[in-house]
Amino acid sequence: MKEKIFQISATLAAVSMSAFILVTSISLPLVAMCQRAIVLMLSLFIIFLTCPWSKKKGARTGFFDAFLALAGLAVGAYVLFFFDELVNRMGMPNTTDLIMGGIAVLLVLEGTRRALGWPLPVVTGLFLLYNYFGEYIPGTFGHRGYDLGRIINQMYLTTEGIFGVPLGVIVSIVYLFVLFGAFLEKSGGGNFFINFAVALAGRARGGPAKIAVIGSGLMGTISGSSIANAMTVGSFTIPLMKRIGYRPEFAAAVEAGASTGGQIMPPVMGAGAFIMSEFTQIPYLKIIAAAAIPAILYYFCLYMNVHFEACRTGLKGLPPEEVPRMKKVFADGWVYIVPILALVTILVLGYSPARAAYISIALLIAASMVRASTRMKPVDFWNALRDAGMTAIAVVAACACAGMIVGSVSMTGLGLKFSNVIGSLAGDKQILALLLTMFASLILGMALPTTANYIVQASIAAPALVALGIPVLTAHLFVFYFGVFADITPPVALAAYATAGIAQANPMVSGLIASKNVLVAYLVPFLFVYYPALMGKAPLGDIILVTAAALLGVVALSAAFSGYFQRRCNALERFLLLGAAGLLIYPEYLTGALGLSVLIALFIWQGLKNKKDLPGEVTGKV
Repeated sequence: MKEKIFQISATLAAVSMSAFILVTSISLPLVAMCQRAIVLMLSLFIIFLTCPWSKKKGARTGFFDAFLALAGLAVGAYVLFFFDELVNRMGMPNTTDLIMGGIAVLLVLEGTRRALGWPLPVVTGLFLLYNYFGEYIPGTFGHRGYDLGRIINQMYLTTEGIFGVPLGVIVSIVYLFVLFGAFLEKSGGGNFFINFAVALAGRARGGPAKIAVIGSGLMGTISGSSIANAMTVGSFTIPLMKRIGYRPEFAAAVEAGASTGGQIMPPVMGAGAFIMSEFTQIPYLKIIAAAAIPAILYYFCLYMNVHFEACRTGLKGLPPEEVPRMKKVFADGWVYIVPILALVTILVLGYSPARAAYISIALLIAASMVRASTRMKPVDFWNALRDAGMTAIAVVAACACAGMIVGSVSMTGLGLKFSNVIGSLAGDKQILALLLTMFASLILGMALPTTANYIVQASIAAPALVALGIPVLTAHLFVFYFGVFADITPPVALAAYATAGIAQANPMVSGLIASKNVLVAYLVPFLFVYYPALMGKAPLGDIILVTAAALLGVVALSAAFSGYFQRRCNALERFLLLGAAGLLIYPEYLTGALGLSVLIALFIWQGLKNKKDLPGEVTGKV
């Protein structure tokens, strides 16, 4: 009975939070801090009612959790009801303010632990301790230190802490896209994406793996979550891949790589890109335009690795009777294309992402009503609002927690100190600074969710790169990308662990294969620092040539690592392919022409060998 009451209460809170976001985003705007306080208090309420203290099997929420849930409501309501008084005594909090603030900090840390595990709260706790004990830290990173009152005031009573930019972006923009994804799923849009991928690639060599690449890419552009994407699409694609002959580790790796790439694929790119727009004050449209070519290279690399693996092992596609006709897929699912095209069009026209998401939700609902098979019933609306709320609580908690890290950096000047350290270690060598930042992003990404990782790196590492002369957008995309790639980088490759569970595979091996399958992803961020054409910052002719050369380089790189081009490759052929890849990916006319010559020569050579039809060779076409 108790659990049922908790579940009903959490559901009502989730639906209320989603409805609140829809109403206040456009028609009834609130003061930013009040709006953020309401979303945070409802999120904490849901977390404490639905996430037990322990992750052990059989653990349940109890009356103490209900007490914490009510405390979560109280710390948000305090800001809401006493907002004017808090503003009037800004910087001079009274005892009640500090008590409520201290409770709020502890609740956010505990709520984040329950929703996401220990790493982010531990990192945040270390930053809070750094604020307090700064005077005892020698050297560059020491500072004068702050008392508890000053720290709590910063974290709870300003917009440079819990209620800072990260939480603000979630409330004002990201939550709307979560709602869009929820309505899309409840109207059948998820099935449309999968059916589209099946129709497009199902009959090709290794069809199910290519379905995973295309389907997860499409889903990822909306969901922006590698883990959620992997669990949703992977439950369909991984069994298919295993059925036609892919080994479990490879199947898990393909889905992990495809799902992770959704976070760098426009037009949504997850919460990180929206927060990037706020941090850098660069329009969101410019960010997704700069991200387009690297995202294409990422997915093309994954696709070619899948293709060459299928050719090398002689795998086939799905039987024709299991592949729907493209014409029928579009006839049944055109209603889902309308809102997505509208989303892109509205962004291109220069309107805000929030307005684009809001209009797209309205168009999706209207379009779904045209056909009986897609028409949403009242229960679907209710479930969409509920699912969006339940999905959003983890990222709300993460961003509230990460906001305290940003507040700590602001208080202590840690960003400037870190910039000075990077500058002194790297000297005038940008490449060394980039390597140090890459390792920091990957290491942080092993412990933190992508959004939290980016927030930390945007606060301390990106300014260091900017100080070395790297453009602001380039620096922020650099740290963002490596934060994303941490999800597939061993030893803690969270996306690979998720998919390995479905595939019953070794997660470490799956992570290694996933990293190999998208190897170009680890190179592209370095390349776009030195060659802005890969971010669209060059004359059109240069952009086309550089992109075409990079795509051919991806083909050569994938063939070299797969050991297959038009046929199985010997050691010399793999070495030449690797050399051609390096020459093509390095975007200069002379090196590109040389790399292309090597690639064409190998293509002709293997084609001639195929004509001899040597016994025991597996043949196929690129």
